[in-house]
Amino acid sequence: MKTKKIIDLSVEELGVFISDTVSIAMEDSIEDFLALSSDNYLKSIKEARKDYKTGKVKSFLLQKYTEKNCRKTQRILC
Repeated sequence: MKTKKIIDLSVEELGVFISDTVSIAMEDSIEDFLALSSDNYLKSIKEARKDYKTGKVKSFLLQKYTEKNCRKTQRILC
């Protein structure tokens, strides 16, 4: 796909681009607001931070390796 410069866009294309961008940003903001207003979500963040501080979390690489192996041997190990 060839990339376009803003100067190459028609007024209509620019309008659609701006509208889509604003819509996505609004959806993200609403989702964030709803998540942050959830007591369960906030509680899970606190628990995750506590687990991280006490070392009860796996590293990302170890977790990814474990998940990959669990998918391969799902019935046996997981």
